[in-house]
Amino acid sequence: MSSLGASTSRFPAASYADRIARAAALARESGLDGLLITPGPDLRYLLGSRAESFERLTCLVIPANGDTASVVVPRLELASLTDSAAAELGVTILDWVDGIDPYALVAGLLPAPARTAVTDAMPALHLLPSAQALGALPVLATEVLRELRMVKDDTEIDALRRAGQAIDRVHARMGEFLKVGRTEAEVAADITAAILDEGHTEAAFVIVGSGPHGADPHHEVSDRVIESGDVVVIDIGGPVDPGYNSDSTRTYSMGEPDPVVAARVAVLEAAQAAAVDLVRPGVTAEAVDAAARDLLAAEGLAEAFVHRTGHGIGLSVHEEPYIVSGNAIELAEGMAFSVEPGIYFRGQWGARIEDIVVVTADGCESLNTRPHGLTVLPG
Repeated sequence: MSSLGASTSRFPAASYADRIARAAALARESGLDGLLITPGPDLRYLLGSRAESFERLTCLVIPANGDTASVVVPRLELASLTDSAAAELGVTILDWVDGIDPYALVAGLLPAPARTAVTDAMPALHLLPSAQALGALPVLATEVLRELRMVKDDTEIDALRRAGQAIDRVHARMGEFLKVGRTEAEVAADITAAILDEGHTEAAFVIVGSGPHGADPHHEVSDRVIESGDVVVIDIGGPVDPGYNSDSTRTYSMGEPDPVVAARVAVLEAAQAAAVDLVRPGVTAEAVDAAARDLLAAEGLAEAFVHRTGHGIGLSVHEEPYIVSGNAIELAEGMAFSVEPGIYFRGQWGARIEDIVVVTADGCESLNTRPHGLTVLPG
């Protein structure tokens, strides 16, 4: 057993105790013997650990019967648990050294054969030996953990709110960075520094899509020089402690935009607002998607909208619920997700407007408040 400290980069231990208990109960209801959680967002959610996955197995084992959880961890990686809640929770630490079979340690904590579910972040190099040791092929824990991670508690919402405010401050400074004659890469470097300056622990992604590059929703940056008249898509985000992410997109015009561009972006702004206005408990995810999509279609822009309307956000930038056609899940208070319709004209330009919203008792709270329309910068 090892002595592990506490950290301000996670929630109080009681939060993780509640999560582990609920995860065990859900596993039991699903007919499972336990959950196996290797490093990734699920481990951070359940234990507050930022351990990384390597060729040596680190695995949180949560028995469905309510027994104390355990962590199987390489002795040389014990420090990875220092900032977690493991010590305060009384989690059993089973450290191992080369020559010991960690998969046998995991299997020994559960019945044989064990019906288990594994986090979707578990690498195949750990999944296959685990299955052999357990005597049964695990299933994905997504169906168990999604119910927990989709609905955020007040502490999680506060973290998301701080992240949203921080990324808004970066967008408010865009006039400092986004200028004619600079390359996308130069602008992105300044944005990255600003993301850190404004309170994020890192820049998870920076998209600067100028001119024709804005028509690629997943363009990142290039050495293209920004020109007068360009429409520029800026999609940026990153985590704030304890790991909850921002994600906000705004579209800028270098000088006064072409009237056709302005008119189409105005339609996009209305579509995004219509989707946000529909968000409330009981409304389906696909209905929110349709609210944006139908308005764009009515204005002849259906073919220009090539992706879903949104994605959940939290410890991962993309997680459930997904705001997409075919997803009939009903929204519930505490769910957090993006609303980000876009329009794209290959070889010409694109535009996207994105806010993170949290479902409230009777509507939603938008965590991003910067102006939504086309922001005109000197051209």
